[in-house]
Amino acid sequence: MSAPAPSPLAIVDAEPLPRQDEVLTDAALAFVAELHRNFTARRDELLTRRQDRRAEIARTSTLDFRPETAEIRAGDWKVAPAPAALNDRRVEITGPTDRKMTINALNSGAKVWLADFEDASAPTWENVVLGQLNLIDAYERRIDFTDATSGKSYALKDADQLATVVMRPRGWHLEERHLQFDGRPVPGALVDFGLYFFHNAQRLIDLGKGPYFYLPKTESYLEARLWNDIFVFAQDYVGIPQGTVRATVLIETITAAYEMEEILFELKDHAAGLNAGRWDYLFSIVKNFRDGGEKFVLPDRNAVTMTAPFMRAYTELLVRTCHKRGAHAIGGMAAFIPSRRDAEVNKVAFEKVKADKDREAGDGFDGSWVAHPDLVPIAMASFDAVLGDKPNQKDRLREDVSVAPGDLIAIDSLDAKPTYAGLVSAVQVGTRYIEAWLRGLGAVAIFNLMEDAATAEISRSQIWQWINAGVVFENGEKATADLARKVAADELAAIRAEIGEEAFAAGKWQQAHDLLLKVSLDADYADFLTLPAYEQLVG
Repeated sequence: MSAPAPSPLAIVDAEPLPRQDEVLTDAALAFVAELHRNFTARRDELLTRRQDRRAEIARTSTLDFRPETAEIRAGDWKVAPAPAALNDRRVEITGPTDRKMTINALNSGAKVWLADFEDASAPTWENVVLGQLNLIDAYERRIDFTDATSGKSYALKDADQLATVVMRPRGWHLEERHLQFDGRPVPGALVDFGLYFFHNAQRLIDLGKGPYFYLPKTESYLEARLWNDIFVFAQDYVGIPQGTVRATVLIETITAAYEMEEILFELKDHAAGLNAGRWDYLFSIVKNFRDGGEKFVLPDRNAVTMTAPFMRAYTELLVRTCHKRGAHAIGGMAAFIPSRRDAEVNKVAFEKVKADKDREAGDGFDGSWVAHPDLVPIAMASFDAVLGDKPNQKDRLREDVSVAPGDLIAIDSLDAKPTYAGLVSAVQVGTRYIEAWLRGLGAVAIFNLMEDAATAEISRSQIWQWINAGVVFENGEKATADLARKVAADELAAIRAEIGEEAFAAGKWQQAHDLLLKVSLDADYADFLTLPAYEQLVG
Protein backbone atom coordinates (compact mmCIF):
# COMPACT_ATOMS: atom_id res chain seq x y z
CA MET A 1 0.00 0.00 0.00
CA SER A 2 1.44 3.38 -0.96
CA ALA A 3 1.90 6.13 1.59
CA PRO A 4 -0.98 8.65 1.82
CA ALA A 5 -0.59 11.88 -0.07
CA PRO A 6 0.23 14.92 2.05
CA SER A 7 -2.87 16.48 3.54
CA PRO A 8 -4.22 19.73 2.06
CA LEU A 9 -4.65 20.95 5.64
CA ALA A 10 -2.19 23.58 6.83
CA ILE A 11 -1.06 23.92 10.45
CA VAL A 12 -0.76 27.65 11.14
CA ASP A 13 0.50 29.82 14.02
CA ALA A 14 1.30 26.82 16.19
CA GLU A 15 4.53 26.14 18.05
CA PRO A 16 5.70 22.51 17.68
CA LEU A 17 4.55 20.28 20.52
CA PRO A 18 6.24 17.19 21.97
CA ARG A 19 5.29 14.08 19.98
CA GLN A 20 2.75 15.97 17.88
CA ASP A 21 3.78 13.96 14.83
CA GLU A 22 2.16 10.91 16.45
CA VAL A 23 -1.21 12.71 16.31
CA LEU A 24 -0.86 14.94 13.26
CA THR A 25 0.12 12.21 10.81
CA ASP A 26 -0.42 12.66 7.08
CA ALA A 27 -3.07 9.93 7.13
CA ALA A 28 -4.97 11.44 10.06
CA LEU A 29 -4.89 14.94 8.57
CA ALA A 30 -6.05 13.56 5.21
CA PHE A 31 -9.06 12.07 6.99
CA VAL A 32 -9.87 15.37 8.72
CA ALA A 33 -9.55 17.10 5.34
CA GLU A 34 -12.10 14.67 3.87
CA LEU A 35 -14.48 15.36 6.75
CA HIS A 36 -14.10 19.08 6.12
CA ARG A 37 -14.59 18.73 2.37
CA ASN A 38 -17.72 16.61 2.76
CA PHE A 39 -19.50 18.12 5.75
CA THR A 40 -18.48 21.70 6.61
CA ALA A 41 -20.87 23.28 4.11
CA ARG A 42 -23.80 21.46 5.73
CA ARG A 43 -22.60 22.55 9.14
CA ASP A 44 -22.58 26.15 7.91
CA GLU A 45 -26.17 25.81 6.69
CA LEU A 46 -27.25 24.41 10.05
CA LEU A 47 -25.67 27.32 11.90
CA THR A 48 -27.72 29.65 9.70
CA ARG A 49 -30.85 27.63 10.54
CA ARG A 50 -30.10 28.23 14.23
CA GLN A 51 -30.31 31.96 13.61
CA ASP A 52 -33.60 31.54 11.74
CA ARG A 53 -35.03 29.47 14.60
CA ARG A 54 -33.94 32.05 17.14
CA ALA A 55 -35.61 34.82 15.11
CA GLU A 56 -38.81 32.77 15.03
CA ILE A 57 -38.74 32.36 18.80
CA ALA A 58 -38.17 36.10 19.20
CA ARG A 59 -41.33 36.76 17.18
CA THR A 60 -43.58 34.22 18.92
CA SER A 61 -42.09 33.70 22.42
CA THR A 62 -43.11 30.05 22.20
CA LEU A 63 -41.98 26.60 21.09
CA ASP A 64 -43.83 23.44 20.14
CA PHE A 65 -43.12 19.89 19.06
CA ARG A 66 -42.35 19.84 15.34
CA PRO A 67 -45.47 19.14 13.22
CA GLU A 68 -43.43 17.85 10.27
CA THR A 69 -42.00 15.00 12.39
CA ALA A 70 -45.24 13.80 14.01
CA GLU A 71 -44.98 10.46 12.19
CA ILE A 72 -41.59 9.78 13.77
CA ARG A 73 -42.96 10.45 17.25
CA ALA A 74 -45.92 8.18 16.54
CA GLY A 75 -43.85 5.42 14.95
CA ASP A 76 -42.86 2.07 16.43
CA TRP A 77 -39.07 1.99 16.36
CA LYS A 78 -36.09 1.63 18.70
CA VAL A 79 -32.41 2.51 18.60
CA ALA A 80 -29.82 -0.23 18.20
CA PRO A 81 -29.09 -2.27 21.36
CA ALA A 82 -26.28 -0.90 23.51
CA PRO A 83 -22.87 -2.57 23.15
CA ALA A 84 -21.70 -4.41 26.26
CA ALA A 85 -19.22 -1.66 27.19
CA LEU A 86 -22.04 0.91 27.34
CA ASN A 87 -24.84 -1.18 28.81
CA ASP A 88 -24.12 -0.20 32.43
CA ARG A 89 -23.56 3.54 32.78
CA ARG A 90 -24.75 4.09 36.33
CA VAL A 91 -21.98 6.58 37.18
CA GLU A 92 -20.03 8.71 34.72
CA ILE A 93 -17.18 11.05 35.62
CA THR A 94 -16.37 14.07 33.47
CA GLY A 95 -13.22 16.06 32.90
CA PRO A 96 -10.55 17.33 30.51
CA THR A 97 -7.93 15.11 28.90
CA ASP A 98 -4.78 16.35 30.58
CA ARG A 99 -2.45 13.54 31.64
CA LYS A 100 -3.29 13.46 35.36
CA MET A 101 -7.05 13.66 34.78
CA THR A 102 -6.88 10.92 32.16
CA ILE A 103 -5.35 8.52 34.69
CA ASN A 104 -7.55 9.56 37.61
CA ALA A 105 -10.77 9.41 35.60
CA LEU A 106 -10.00 5.99 34.16
CA ASN A 107 -9.13 4.76 37.67
CA SER A 108 -12.07 6.49 39.39
CA GLY A 109 -14.40 3.50 39.69
CA ALA A 110 -16.96 5.18 37.45
CA LYS A 111 -18.41 3.09 34.65
CA VAL A 112 -17.77 5.83 32.04
CA TRP A 113 -15.40 8.74 31.65
CA LEU A 114 -16.56 11.67 29.52
CA ALA A 115 -13.20 12.68 28.05
CA ASP A 116 -13.87 16.31 27.32
CA PHE A 117 -12.53 18.44 24.49
CA GLU A 118 -15.48 20.82 24.90
CA ASP A 119 -16.69 22.85 27.90
CA ALA A 120 -14.12 21.46 30.37
CA SER A 121 -11.20 22.16 28.04
CA ALA A 122 -9.98 25.54 26.84
CA PRO A 123 -9.10 24.90 23.17
CA THR A 124 -5.43 25.83 23.15
CA TRP A 125 -3.49 23.94 20.50
CA GLU A 126 -1.60 22.16 23.28
CA ASN A 127 -4.85 20.94 24.86
CA VAL A 128 -6.26 19.87 21.48
CA VAL A 129 -3.21 17.88 20.36
CA LEU A 130 -1.77 16.57 23.61
CA GLY A 131 -5.23 15.59 24.84
CA GLN A 132 -5.45 13.29 21.84
CA LEU A 133 -1.98 11.93 22.59
CA ASN A 134 -2.94 11.21 26.21
CA LEU A 135 -5.87 9.09 25.08
CA ILE A 136 -3.74 7.14 22.63
CA ASP A 137 -1.17 6.55 25.38
CA ALA A 138 -3.91 5.41 27.76
CA TYR A 139 -5.25 2.85 25.28
CA GLU A 140 -1.69 1.63 24.69
CA ARG A 141 -1.09 1.53 28.49
CA ARG A 142 1.99 3.71 28.27
CA ILE A 143 0.65 6.63 30.30
CA ASP A 144 1.91 7.74 33.70
CA PHE A 145 2.23 11.02 35.57
CA THR A 146 4.25 12.41 38.48
CA ASP A 147 3.05 15.57 40.20
CA ALA A 148 5.94 18.05 40.24
CA THR A 149 4.75 19.61 43.52
CA SER A 150 3.82 16.60 45.64
CA GLY A 151 6.00 14.00 43.95
CA LYS A 152 2.99 11.65 43.82
CA SER A 153 2.95 9.22 40.90
CA TYR A 154 -0.10 8.06 38.96
CA ALA A 155 -0.54 4.94 36.82
CA LEU A 156 -3.41 2.93 35.38
CA LYS A 157 -5.13 0.09 37.22
CA ASP A 158 -5.89 -3.25 35.60
CA ALA A 159 -7.81 -2.97 32.33
CA ASP A 160 -11.01 -4.50 33.73
CA GLN A 161 -11.16 -1.75 36.38
CA LEU A 162 -10.97 1.17 33.96
CA ALA A 163 -13.88 3.37 32.92
CA THR A 164 -15.17 3.19 29.35
CA VAL A 165 -14.29 6.38 27.47
CA VAL A 166 -16.97 8.49 25.80
CA MET A 167 -15.25 11.41 24.08
CA ARG A 168 -16.89 14.84 23.66
CA PRO A 169 -15.74 17.00 20.72
CA ARG A 170 -16.33 20.72 20.50
CA GLY A 171 -19.71 22.13 19.47
CA TRP A 172 -20.55 23.00 15.88
CA HIS A 173 -20.11 26.75 16.41
CA LEU A 174 -16.39 26.62 17.22
CA GLU A 175 -13.50 26.72 14.75
CA GLU A 176 -9.95 25.38 15.05
CA ARG A 177 -7.83 28.28 13.88
CA HIS A 178 -4.58 26.28 13.92
CA LEU A 179 -5.79 23.84 11.26
CA GLN A 180 -6.90 25.40 8.00
CA PHE A 181 -8.12 24.25 4.59
CA ASP A 182 -7.66 26.75 1.74
CA GLY A 183 -7.15 29.47 4.34
CA ARG A 184 -10.31 28.66 6.26
CA PRO A 185 -10.30 27.20 9.80
CA VAL A 186 -11.68 23.68 10.06
CA PRO A 187 -14.62 23.24 12.48
CA GLY A 188 -13.30 22.20 15.87
CA ALA A 189 -15.84 19.36 16.06
CA LEU A 190 -14.39 17.74 12.94
CA VAL A 191 -10.83 18.15 14.19
CA ASP A 192 -11.58 16.59 17.58
CA PHE A 193 -13.75 13.81 16.22
CA GLY A 194 -11.53 13.13 13.22
CA LEU A 195 -8.24 12.80 15.07
CA TYR A 196 -9.74 10.68 17.83
CA PHE A 197 -11.70 8.39 15.53
CA PHE A 198 -8.88 7.88 13.04
CA HIS A 199 -6.32 6.94 15.67
CA ASN A 200 -8.48 4.99 18.09
CA ALA A 201 -11.45 3.31 16.38
CA GLN A 202 -9.59 0.05 15.71
CA ARG A 203 -7.63 0.28 18.97
CA LEU A 204 -10.90 0.44 20.90
CA ILE A 205 -12.45 -2.42 18.96
CA ASP A 206 -9.39 -4.52 19.81
CA LEU A 207 -9.98 -3.66 23.50
CA GLY A 208 -13.58 -4.88 23.32
CA LYS A 209 -15.01 -1.36 23.23
CA GLY A 210 -15.53 1.16 20.46
CA PRO A 211 -15.41 4.81 19.41
CA TYR A 212 -18.11 6.36 21.61
CA PHE A 213 -19.05 10.04 21.63
CA TYR A 214 -21.03 12.69 23.50
CA LEU A 215 -22.49 15.27 21.11
CA PRO A 216 -22.78 18.76 22.65
CA LYS A 217 -24.87 21.85 21.93
CA THR A 218 -27.19 20.04 19.50
CA GLU A 219 -30.14 22.26 18.60
CA SER A 220 -32.13 20.17 16.12
CA TYR A 221 -32.67 16.73 14.64
CA LEU A 222 -31.05 17.96 11.42
CA GLU A 223 -27.81 18.46 13.35
CA ALA A 224 -28.11 14.89 14.63
CA ARG A 225 -28.61 13.78 11.00
CA LEU A 226 -25.36 15.49 10.06
CA TRP A 227 -23.50 13.62 12.80
CA ASN A 228 -25.04 10.35 11.67
CA ASP A 229 -23.84 10.92 8.11
CA ILE A 230 -20.37 11.69 9.46
CA PHE A 231 -20.37 8.42 11.40
CA VAL A 232 -21.40 6.44 8.31
CA PHE A 233 -18.67 8.09 6.23
CA ALA A 234 -16.01 7.61 8.91
CA GLN A 235 -16.74 3.94 9.48
CA ASP A 236 -16.56 3.23 5.75
CA TYR A 237 -13.36 5.28 5.46
CA VAL A 238 -11.41 3.20 8.01
CA GLY A 239 -13.17 -0.06 7.21
CA ILE A 240 -15.02 -0.90 10.42
CA PRO A 241 -18.62 -2.18 10.63
CA GLN A 242 -21.50 0.28 10.50
CA GLY A 243 -22.97 0.76 13.98
CA THR A 244 -19.60 0.53 15.73
CA VAL A 245 -19.80 4.23 16.60
CA ARG A 246 -22.22 5.11 19.41
CA ALA A 247 -23.29 8.62 20.35
CA THR A 248 -25.04 10.08 23.36
CA VAL A 249 -26.61 13.48 22.71
CA LEU A 250 -26.67 16.17 25.35
CA ILE A 251 -30.14 17.70 25.44
CA GLU A 252 -28.74 20.99 26.69
CA THR A 253 -30.64 23.39 24.44
CA ILE A 254 -34.29 24.26 24.76
CA THR A 255 -34.94 23.62 21.06
CA ALA A 256 -33.50 20.09 21.27
CA ALA A 257 -35.85 19.36 24.19
CA TYR A 258 -38.72 19.54 21.69
CA GLU A 259 -36.96 17.13 19.29
CA MET A 260 -35.66 14.32 21.52
CA GLU A 261 -37.38 11.50 19.66
CA GLU A 262 -36.36 12.88 16.30
CA ILE A 263 -32.72 13.17 17.43
CA LEU A 264 -32.69 9.53 18.51
CA PHE A 265 -34.36 8.53 15.25
CA GLU A 266 -31.75 10.28 13.11
CA LEU A 267 -28.95 8.51 15.01
CA LYS A 268 -30.91 5.27 15.31
CA ASP A 269 -28.13 2.80 14.43
CA HIS A 270 -25.55 4.86 16.32
CA ALA A 271 -27.59 6.20 19.26
CA ALA A 272 -26.60 5.32 22.82
CA GLY A 273 -28.82 7.72 24.76
CA LEU A 274 -29.59 11.26 25.82
CA ASN A 275 -28.22 13.32 28.69
CA ALA A 276 -30.05 15.93 30.80
CA GLY A 277 -27.78 18.88 31.44
CA ARG A 278 -28.48 21.94 33.57
CA TRP A 279 -26.40 25.07 33.08
CA ASP A 280 -26.22 24.97 29.28
CA TYR A 281 -29.95 24.19 29.21
CA LEU A 282 -30.72 27.27 31.32
CA PHE A 283 -28.30 29.33 29.23
CA SER A 284 -30.17 28.22 26.11
CA ILE A 285 -33.50 29.30 27.60
CA VAL A 286 -32.13 32.76 28.41
CA LYS A 287 -30.52 33.06 24.97
CA ASN A 288 -33.60 32.05 23.02
CA PHE A 289 -36.21 33.88 25.13
CA ARG A 290 -34.10 36.87 26.12
CA ASP A 291 -36.63 39.32 24.70
CA GLY A 292 -39.70 37.40 25.84
CA GLY A 293 -40.50 39.63 28.77
CA GLU A 294 -40.77 39.13 32.52
CA LYS A 295 -42.27 35.62 32.31
CA PHE A 296 -38.93 34.27 31.00
CA VAL A 297 -36.64 35.94 33.56
CA LEU A 298 -34.72 33.31 35.51
CA PRO A 299 -33.85 33.77 39.19
CA ASP A 300 -30.34 33.16 40.59
CA ARG A 301 -28.89 30.08 38.94
CA ASN A 302 -28.61 28.12 42.20
CA ALA A 303 -32.32 28.75 42.84
CA VAL A 304 -33.21 26.80 39.69
CA THR A 305 -32.96 23.22 40.89
CA MET A 306 -33.83 20.11 38.93
CA THR A 307 -37.08 19.94 40.92
CA ALA A 308 -38.34 23.21 39.41
CA PRO A 309 -41.54 22.36 37.46
CA PHE A 310 -40.15 23.21 34.02
CA MET A 311 -36.89 21.36 34.75
CA ARG A 312 -38.79 18.35 36.03
CA ALA A 313 -40.89 18.32 32.87
CA TYR A 314 -37.67 18.29 30.84
CA THR A 315 -35.98 15.47 32.77
CA GLU A 316 -39.04 13.25 33.00
CA LEU A 317 -39.75 13.69 29.29
CA LEU A 318 -36.15 12.72 28.58
CA VAL A 319 -36.41 9.50 30.61
CA ARG A 320 -39.71 8.55 29.01
CA THR A 321 -38.39 9.30 25.51
CA CYS A 322 -35.18 7.33 25.98
CA HIS A 323 -36.83 4.25 27.45
CA LYS A 324 -39.62 4.25 24.89
CA ARG A 325 -36.93 4.03 22.22
CA GLY A 326 -34.54 1.65 24.02
CA ALA A 327 -31.89 4.28 24.79
CA HIS A 328 -30.07 5.18 28.01
CA ALA A 329 -31.20 8.24 29.97
CA ILE A 330 -28.24 9.89 31.72
CA GLY A 331 -28.75 12.46 34.46
CA GLY A 332 -27.02 15.71 35.34
CA MET A 333 -23.82 16.81 37.02
CA ALA A 334 -22.86 16.71 40.69
CA ALA A 335 -20.25 19.47 40.53
CA PHE A 336 -19.18 19.64 44.20
CA ILE A 337 -15.43 19.56 44.85
CA PRO A 338 -14.70 18.22 48.36
CA SER A 339 -12.93 20.55 50.77
CA ARG A 340 -9.62 19.45 52.28
CA ARG A 341 -10.20 21.65 55.32
CA ASP A 342 -13.90 21.73 56.18
CA ALA A 343 -15.54 18.41 57.01
CA GLU A 344 -18.87 20.09 57.75
CA VAL A 345 -19.01 21.63 54.27
CA ASN A 346 -18.37 18.18 52.83
CA LYS A 347 -21.04 16.57 55.00
CA VAL A 348 -23.74 19.00 53.89
CA ALA A 349 -22.69 18.81 50.23
CA PHE A 350 -22.50 15.02 50.21
CA GLU A 351 -26.05 14.85 51.58
CA LYS A 352 -27.24 17.13 48.75
CA VAL A 353 -25.42 15.01 46.17
CA LYS A 354 -27.00 11.86 47.59
CA ALA A 355 -30.50 13.39 47.51
CA ASP A 356 -29.99 14.51 43.90
CA LYS A 357 -28.73 11.10 42.74
CA ASP A 358 -31.47 9.30 44.71
CA ARG A 359 -34.02 11.46 42.85
CA GLU A 360 -32.51 10.68 39.46
CA ALA A 361 -32.33 6.95 40.11
CA GLY A 362 -35.88 7.01 41.43
CA ASP A 363 -37.11 8.90 38.37
CA GLY A 364 -35.78 6.21 36.04
CA PHE A 365 -32.41 7.52 34.89
CA ASP A 366 -29.89 4.84 34.01
CA GLY A 367 -26.89 6.81 35.24
CA SER A 368 -25.60 10.22 36.18
CA TRP A 369 -22.55 12.49 36.16
CA VAL A 370 -20.04 13.50 38.83
CA ALA A 371 -17.10 15.90 38.59
CA HIS A 372 -14.83 14.41 41.29
CA PRO A 373 -13.72 10.85 42.13
CA ASP A 374 -14.88 11.25 45.76
CA LEU A 375 -18.46 11.56 44.49
CA VAL A 376 -18.35 8.28 42.55
CA PRO A 377 -19.24 6.03 45.53
CA ILE A 378 -22.09 8.34 46.57
CA ALA A 379 -23.68 8.28 43.13
CA MET A 380 -22.93 4.57 42.77
CA ALA A 381 -24.80 3.79 46.00
CA SER A 382 -27.86 5.72 44.79
CA PHE A 383 -28.05 3.76 41.55
CA ASP A 384 -27.06 0.44 43.10
CA ALA A 385 -30.02 0.77 45.46
CA VAL A 386 -32.42 0.98 42.50
CA LEU A 387 -30.66 -1.14 39.88
CA GLY A 388 -29.17 -3.89 41.98
CA ASP A 389 -27.56 -6.32 39.52
CA LYS A 390 -29.43 -4.87 36.52
CA PRO A 391 -27.24 -2.81 34.16
CA ASN A 392 -29.95 -0.19 33.62
CA GLN A 393 -33.69 0.39 34.01
CA LYS A 394 -34.68 0.90 30.40
CA ASP A 395 -37.60 -1.45 31.06
CA ARG A 396 -39.15 1.31 33.21
CA LEU A 397 -41.10 3.14 30.52
CA ARG A 398 -42.48 6.04 32.60
CA GLU A 399 -45.78 5.98 30.68
CA ASP A 400 -47.20 8.04 33.55
CA VAL A 401 -45.29 11.08 32.23
CA SER A 402 -47.21 13.56 30.09
CA VAL A 403 -45.53 16.81 29.11
CA ALA A 404 -47.28 19.58 27.15
CA PRO A 405 -45.24 22.02 25.04
CA GLY A 406 -45.80 24.87 27.47
CA ASP A 407 -44.55 22.84 30.44
CA LEU A 408 -40.95 23.02 29.18
CA ILE A 409 -40.90 26.83 29.17
CA ALA A 410 -43.07 27.55 32.21
CA ILE A 411 -40.34 29.68 33.78
CA ASP A 412 -42.91 31.82 35.59
CA SER A 413 -43.91 28.77 37.68
CA LEU A 414 -40.93 29.56 39.92
CA ASP A 415 -41.43 31.59 43.09
CA ALA A 416 -37.75 32.57 43.36
CA LYS A 417 -36.64 35.95 42.03
CA PRO A 418 -33.26 37.39 41.01
CA THR A 419 -31.29 38.78 43.96
CA TYR A 420 -28.45 41.22 44.39
CA ALA A 421 -26.35 38.38 45.82
CA GLY A 422 -27.09 36.47 42.63
CA LEU A 423 -25.67 39.32 40.58
CA VAL A 424 -22.53 39.38 42.71
CA SER A 425 -22.15 35.61 42.38
CA ALA A 426 -22.57 35.75 38.60
CA VAL A 427 -19.81 38.37 38.38
CA GLN A 428 -17.53 36.42 40.72
CA VAL A 429 -17.91 33.11 38.92
CA GLY A 430 -17.79 34.67 35.46
CA THR A 431 -14.61 36.66 36.19
CA ARG A 432 -12.75 33.80 37.85
CA TYR A 433 -13.71 31.25 35.23
CA ILE A 434 -12.91 33.42 32.21
CA GLU A 435 -9.52 34.32 33.69
CA ALA A 436 -8.63 30.64 34.03
CA TRP A 437 -10.00 29.82 30.55
CA LEU A 438 -7.82 32.51 28.99
CA ARG A 439 -4.84 30.77 30.62
CA GLY A 440 -5.84 27.45 29.04
CA LEU A 441 -7.85 25.87 31.88
CA GLY A 442 -11.38 24.72 31.06
CA ALA A 443 -12.38 22.96 34.31
CA VAL A 444 -11.91 25.24 37.31
CA ALA A 445 -12.75 24.74 40.99
CA ILE A 446 -14.48 27.93 42.21
CA PHE A 447 -16.09 28.09 45.67
CA ASN A 448 -16.05 24.28 45.99
CA LEU A 449 -17.79 23.72 42.66
CA MET A 450 -16.25 22.49 39.42
CA GLU A 451 -17.14 25.16 36.90
CA ASP A 452 -16.83 24.92 33.12
CA ALA A 453 -17.80 27.06 30.16
CA ALA A 454 -21.50 26.33 30.71
CA THR A 455 -21.51 28.00 34.12
CA ALA A 456 -19.76 31.04 32.71
CA GLU A 457 -22.41 31.19 29.98
CA ILE A 458 -25.32 31.16 32.42
CA SER A 459 -23.54 33.75 34.61
CA ARG A 460 -23.07 36.32 31.85
CA SER A 461 -26.48 35.54 30.35
CA GLN A 462 -28.24 36.23 33.62
CA ILE A 463 -26.47 39.57 34.01
CA TRP A 464 -27.55 40.46 30.46
CA GLN A 465 -31.13 39.31 30.98
CA TRP A 466 -31.63 41.03 34.33
CA ILE A 467 -30.36 44.35 32.99
CA ASN A 468 -32.43 44.20 29.82
CA ALA A 469 -35.54 43.16 31.74
CA GLY A 470 -35.09 46.01 34.25
CA VAL A 471 -35.08 43.65 37.25
CA VAL A 472 -35.33 45.32 40.65
CA PHE A 473 -33.55 43.36 43.39
CA GLU A 474 -34.84 42.78 46.92
CA ASN A 475 -32.61 45.61 48.23
CA GLY A 476 -34.32 48.11 45.93
CA GLU A 477 -31.44 48.41 43.48
CA LYS A 478 -32.24 48.07 39.80
CA ALA A 479 -30.12 45.89 37.54
CA THR A 480 -28.28 48.30 35.28
CA ALA A 481 -25.06 48.33 33.30
CA ASP A 482 -23.57 50.80 35.81
CA LEU A 483 -24.41 48.49 38.72
CA ALA A 484 -22.80 45.54 36.92
CA ARG A 485 -19.69 47.61 36.27
CA LYS A 486 -19.50 48.59 39.95
CA VAL A 487 -19.87 45.00 41.13
CA ALA A 488 -17.24 43.87 38.60
CA ALA A 489 -14.82 46.60 39.68
CA ASP A 490 -15.31 45.68 43.35
CA GLU A 491 -14.67 42.01 42.51
CA LEU A 492 -11.50 42.84 40.61
CA ALA A 493 -10.22 44.90 43.54
CA ALA A 494 -11.06 42.09 45.97
CA ILE A 495 -9.16 39.56 43.85
CA ARG A 496 -6.15 41.87 43.65
CA ALA A 497 -6.14 42.23 47.44
CA GLU A 498 -6.63 38.50 47.94
CA ILE A 499 -3.85 37.19 45.69
CA GLY A 500 -1.39 40.10 45.72
CA GLU A 501 -0.04 42.40 43.03
CA GLU A 502 2.47 39.94 41.57
CA ALA A 503 -0.02 37.12 41.06
CA PHE A 504 -2.63 39.57 39.80
CA ALA A 505 -0.23 40.95 37.19
CA ALA A 506 0.78 37.44 36.11
CA GLY A 507 -2.84 36.44 35.49
CA LYS A 508 -5.47 37.49 32.97
CA TRP A 509 -7.69 39.30 35.47
CA GLN A 510 -8.23 42.65 33.75
CA GLN A 511 -8.76 40.86 30.43
CA ALA A 512 -11.34 38.56 32.04
CA HIS A 513 -13.12 41.49 33.71
CA ASP A 514 -13.33 43.36 30.41
CA LEU A 515 -14.55 40.35 28.46
CA LEU A 516 -17.22 39.47 31.03
CA LEU A 517 -18.59 43.00 30.89
CA LYS A 518 -18.51 43.04 27.09
CA VAL A 519 -20.58 39.86 26.71
CA SER A 520 -22.85 40.85 29.60
CA LEU A 521 -23.57 44.41 28.56
CA ASP A 522 -23.37 44.60 24.76
CA ALA A 523 -26.75 45.23 23.16
CA ASP A 524 -25.78 42.65 20.50
CA TYR A 525 -25.93 39.45 22.54
CA ALA A 526 -23.05 37.08 21.64
CA ASP A 527 -24.35 33.60 20.84
CA PHE A 528 -21.49 32.00 22.77
CA LEU A 529 -19.02 33.55 25.19
CA THR A 530 -16.31 31.25 23.83
CA LEU A 531 -16.42 32.92 20.39
CA PRO A 532 -14.99 36.31 21.48
CA ALA A 533 -12.93 34.55 24.18
CA TYR A 534 -11.26 32.32 21.58
CA GLU A 535 -9.98 35.44 19.80
CA GLN A 536 -8.09 36.31 22.99
CA LEU A 537 -6.90 32.81 23.87
CA VAL A 538 -3.13 32.44 23.61
CA GLY A 539 -1.80 29.15 22.27
